[in-house]
Amino acid sequence: MRPISKVAPDWWDYTTLPPEVLEDAAKLTPSDLLQLSRPGFTVRFFDTLEEFYCAEAMEYIEAWKRSTPDNPAGICGPIGPTEQLPLVATIVNSLGLDLKKFEAHFWGMDEWVGDDGKPVTGEFPLSFAKADRDLCFNRIRPELRMPEPNLYFPTGDLQVYSQSYDAIRCLVMQGGQGEVKHWAFNDPRKRECKYQDEPPLVSEYRKLATRVTDLHPMTVIQNARTSGGGYVPQVPTRACTVGPVETWKAERVSIWHPGHHDNPFGMRLSALMISKRIMDTSVPISLLADHHDVTFSYYRGGIGTVETQMH
Repeated sequence: MRPISKVAPDWWDYTTLPPEVLEDAAKLTPSDLLQLSRPGFTVRFFDTLEEFYCAEAMEYIEAWKRSTPDNPAGICGPIGPTEQLPLVATIVNSLGLDLKKFEAHFWGMDEWVGDDGKPVTGEFPLSFAKADRDLCFNRIRPELRMPEPNLYFPTGDLQVYSQSYDAIRCLVMQGGQGEVKHWAFNDPRKRECKYQDEPPLVSEYRKLATRVTDLHPMTVIQNARTSGGGYVPQVPTRACTVGPVETWKAERVSIWHPGHHDNPFGMRLSALMISKRIMDTSVPISLLADHHDVTFSYYRGGIGTVETQMH
């Protein structure tokens, strides 16, 4: 029988993995991380945060420049990291990049769901759509902005949102990595009913599309820490999220590790599992091992070490 989670006994998460996998991840040095690259999985380092976030911002620019009116395309982007978003607007304005002319598109990958069961509105302080607009799209000069219908957020008809990935090419699905080892809000499942003794099969999890999902307690605490000064009561426990179904329609998945979203151990574990094709739904991001083009980008100064340090 698999171990009970050390952090949330009613849930699956990475602490339920076999001990040898966890031990192998903890031993990885930064040089070892680079060696995990293989066909379909690229690991790369950036020496400064300026390079790191500039390169992340350029994924937006490069995707939008590949879009044309007869073959429209776009990028799916996260709220975490967010530091690239003002840079995107600055570059668009500096280049005079006419996003209307390029028929550029953008997908927000997730949004909170309130106690009423509905996605939050732009008045909610932690709204992801609000952050995308405030940090990026509202900063782009009006004559250069993409039309409002070219912005997709999972806040209305989720089936319509999902179907947009069939109508428009998603060149890059960009994101960070949560402490529970998710991308977007693809969290592990609760340990209940048929998942009491084993987490969902990989083939079952892969069928999940854009949906409303429950959030692992680690995710709630992380978002309170990174976005709300630790004020846990204001963080919802459910969210709408893009799923594996849409993710596998993206030409490339690009995950960015600045070092403050997940910890040194977590940033090693996910890379090891993807590189070695160890797929387990208690670590949802490990399923990206089966995607044909995944890139992990690390800020070298944020990789840290996995060792005992008493503070």
